[in-house]
Amino acid sequence: MSGSLMNRWRTPALVALWLQVAALFGVASYALTSGHFGFDAWITGGEAFLAALVLWWWTQLFGRLSLGHLPLGQGVPPTDGVLRSFAVLFPILTIFRACLWALLLLGVLGGAAPEANSVALTALFTLWGAAIFAGNAMYGHTLNVALEPGNLLARTRLLEWLNVSAALSLGMAVMNVIPIKGFSTEPVDRMSQLVYGASGLLDVVATVLALLALLPRRPEKGSEQ
Repeated sequence: MSGSLMNRWRTPALVALWLQVAALFGVASYALTSGHFGFDAWITGGEAFLAALVLWWWTQLFGRLSLGHLPLGQGVPPTDGVLRSFAVLFPILTIFRACLWALLLLGVLGGAAPEANSVALTALFTLWGAAIFAGNAMYGHTLNVALEPGNLLARTRLLEWLNVSAALSLGMAVMNVIPIKGFSTEPVDRMSQLVYGASGLLDVVATVLALLALLPRRPEKGSEQ
């Protein structure tokens, strides 16, 4: 198979992913400064910073997996620094996000946002919870594929969860831009909408491009010798 065919989406995906890493670090900085380093600012900024670190390691693994020749060779050694850092950090990110989701849900169920639209809140917590689960599944299957590049089932599952994650990322981007009256911070901060909306859109684009880069492709005529 021709190398150009295999790598057609690889470079755009890597560019988008590294831009997303930079954007997440930017979101962390913005959350801290705009929140005057308060408790909520540290929570939001800490989540974005941890997400940036996880994506940093994931992007490096993606760069290896998307080369095309790995299925015929050896997997990433379990002692590899990138692999080990990723394996340690992504469960911590998932736990952090799940705890935040659960605490806010308990608060809402306890009457913390009585004026908020119940349908909008249900949509938000459903999308958010699903996105946390999908992200963890995507990271887990990435780990499996990195260790066993020839594992076709793990590769298929990774592609499926990338697809699901892209759709959920789009939903979360919309939720971050459109405030829920009685639940979101008011008055609406236009700069925050721009920052979180742009970051969410970049997340969608990077995820879709990563999916395209990992999809198996049939060789064009004349590409096989």
